[in-house]
Amino acid sequence: MSFKSLTKYAVACLALLSGMAGAQTVVLYSSNNTETVETALAVVKKKTPALNVQQVTGGTGTLMKRIQAEAKSPRGDVLWSGGFGTLGAYKDLMAPYKSPDLAAIPAAFRGPNDLWVGTNVHVMVMMINERQLKGMAAPKTWSDLMRPEWKGKFAITDPSKSATAYMLVYGLLKQFGRDGLAKLAANAVVTASSGSTYKGVAAGEYPVGLTIEYAAQEYVAGGQKEIKLVYPSEGSYLAPEGMFIVKDAKNMDAAIALYNGLLSKDAQQELLVKNFRRPVRSDIAVSKLTSLPDLGAIKIFPLDQEAASAEYEQLVALWNLAVKAR
Repeated sequence: MSFKSLTKYAVACLALLSGMAGAQTVVLYSSNNTETVETALAVVKKKTPALNVQQVTGGTGTLMKRIQAEAKSPRGDVLWSGGFGTLGAYKDLMAPYKSPDLAAIPAAFRGPNDLWVGTNVHVMVMMINERQLKGMAAPKTWSDLMRPEWKGKFAITDPSKSATAYMLVYGLLKQFGRDGLAKLAANAVVTASSGSTYKGVAAGEYPVGLTIEYAAQEYVAGGQKEIKLVYPSEGSYLAPEGMFIVKDAKNMDAAIALYNGLLSKDAQQELLVKNFRRPVRSDIAVSKLTSLPDLGAIKIFPLDQEAASAEYEQLVALWNLAVKAR
């Protein structure tokens, strides 16, 4: 090998070693789907190329139990994402951290004592397939669906099978009481998963589905002109999701870098445009980037996320009784 070639080889080796030395490994536990995670990490890696993110996926409940079991020797560094009601039950597993991006996050989307922070918020909507209405006027309110003519014409997911469906049913109970919930349950087709509800509407199986905004919007963006989103005039319900750094995380510096990256405006904006995940940041104009309305333009019926978590067993029992009685 010539002196010149040897020099080039040495420089290349030094560069490789330098890159390895600067690499930071972080373990991300995530319940988000593959497309959502890939969108966010692509932005994060541009911002922090030395960050090596190892992913562990699963349902939020399963991942929380895993973090709990690993508490004495944590294997995960960051959990993204879980419903606020769920996160509130595991405060002792979280390391408080105040991100520099926190100023852009409204207080309603922050956890207590900087234990967690919101990353996106689901809005509950009525997903309409106009071709299947067969001359009926599209519903404008939740209570429209309590009328006899809507029996068997709309789908809702079993609240024990989906965290977002749980928040929807919880909202209906708080807004309309047991009688209203019973009337709606009597008319509904109950599905076993959130996917079955919105996919069923898209396929023409049901004229209406009570579901998540981003899932319905994917079909609108995909060109299904018969699909419309209705935000009930009585008020929609919110189900914010967030993330936290695991207490005693082994890769704390890398965990902070990932946390800040996922919370950044660039990542939140990309998730909105590509995956229709509504950001919690107040500095992103949703209506200018998509056909979705800004959150301030939607009437919201307020819900207490921690109370919703505490009342889980009671609500599921009430729902089951209402379904059985129809």
